[in-house]
Amino acid sequence: MKRTGRQKDIVTPEKKQEQRELLRLFSANIRKILKNTDLLADDLQEIRLRTGAPLLVVAKDQEYFLTPDGALTGEWEKGYPVSPTDIRDTMDYIGSFSLYAYEDELRQGFLTVEGGHRIGIAGKTVIEGEKVKGISHISCINVRVAHEKKGCADRVMPYLWEDGRFLHTLIVSAPGCGKTTMLRDIIRQISDGESPYPGLTVGVVDERSEIAGCYLGVAQNDVGIRTDVLDCCPKAEGMMMLIRAMSPDVVAVDEIGTGEDIRAIESVVNCGCKLLATVHGNSMEDMKQKPLLNRLVESHVFERYIVLDAKPHAGSVQAIFDGRGTTLYRREAFL
Repeated sequence: MKRTGRQKDIVTPEKKQEQRELLRLFSANIRKILKNTDLLADDLQEIRLRTGAPLLVVAKDQEYFLTPDGALTGEWEKGYPVSPTDIRDTMDYIGSFSLYAYEDELRQGFLTVEGGHRIGIAGKTVIEGEKVKGISHISCINVRVAHEKKGCADRVMPYLWEDGRFLHTLIVSAPGCGKTTMLRDIIRQISDGESPYPGLTVGVVDERSEIAGCYLGVAQNDVGIRTDVLDCCPKAEGMMMLIRAMSPDVVAVDEIGTGEDIRAIESVVNCGCKLLATVHGNSMEDMKQKPLLNRLVESHVFERYIVLDAKPHAGSVQAIFDGRGTTLYRREAFL
């Protein structure tokens, strides 16, 4: 994917390979458009295909339509109209012409491919009893491009340790504000161990394959050398499986909130493991308005809270609090 009209970024052989791997997921027509566009793979966050609708990308938190020659436009009428053939061919490439092998993942509405890219799909659901058995007649595809921001947690790390021990930590963030990216980098750093912090064994329950981005069971994102991942596993069940089987020092999960999650969290804490988690919310006040989460706040389960927002950009740290609600840090963009 080349850039024109501005100073070119340095494209390493590794980046070129990443670009090729991303492009190979798409039909020939869309692959050609993406090759011609004024974007690098590093810029892209989402690539959306909808039958009969214009090809759309999200890059650097901005939404664009792509014309047939790869130009970016805000006018949807000029966008390349995605055809049923584009959808069908793209799904064939994504599934290596063996989509039946991904039936379990597709039942959840997504699958993860090599490189850690997460493919969301929508279409006609197939229902068996009261449960979704699968999705047929796929008409919408959302490719969420995998990105790692190593080092984004550097400046929060000193707040997460006390007397040489890692503290129970909760990242509070609205959707799209970088909570999973921050979570991933904290996992990597506590797993690898960087002076003065010791390396810890981390167990990750990756229910939607967003943290480690596993492909065929192998993490595509760097989550550290001492990390064990349960991929596509329900959080509550996975937390207890890890405790029984892998003896983690820290258990990490994304987007807690159900009653089962809360009960599992309390079990993790009672077992002596440290907890690292995220939750949807705009502030500590949001947490207190949700009965289940307020239960954790009132009982001081978490010793640190990191609140993220998107000002001036996704991943900015609004504030850090201790378990009693005392402000330790407020407003600085860390990413």
